[in-house]
Amino acid sequence: MACQLIENHLDFSDTVLVGIQPRGVFLADRLAKMLSEFYGIDNIKVGNLDITFFRDDFRRSDKPLEANSTKINFLVDDKNVVFIDDVLYTGRSIRSALTAIQSFGRPKAIELLTLIDRRFSRHLPIQPTYRGRQVDAINKEKVIVHWEEQNGEDTVYLVNR
Repeated sequence: MACQLIENHLDFSDTVLVGIQPRGVFLADRLAKMLSEFYGIDNIKVGNLDITFFRDDFRRSDKPLEANSTKINFLVDDKNVVFIDDVLYTGRSIRSALTAIQSFGRPKAIELLTLIDRRFSRHLPIQPTYRGRQVDAINKEKVIVHWEEQNGEDTVYLVNR
């Protein structure tokens, strides 16, 4: 996926990476590190975006919401923003991210990079620009991504519930 980003953005002077909280942040940080260490691309701007209160379902839960942190210490005006998330499922998280990013300016363009694309479950017409793997999870199957930083392992599970 890092190579795919390089093909479209070359020097990254007008491109920013934004990990969607909570789980897209791990992938965003790893991609930035890889682009820097393996491909010599310096000064990559990476941020974290919390979408908790931008979701269309945030008032439907009985449990109290716990927001994550947003850390975007750069301008997104006239920049190419690459949203990064672990799993693209219904598309609702990305719709929320599209709304949330407007608080930080008006990007020139927005792309989406996901590790896993669940192809048959979309509620909204949102598709990734870059994808690691496409998974045809149906019915009650669930895709679970574990990250070394959070779960002690890097693994993707397809679980039948």
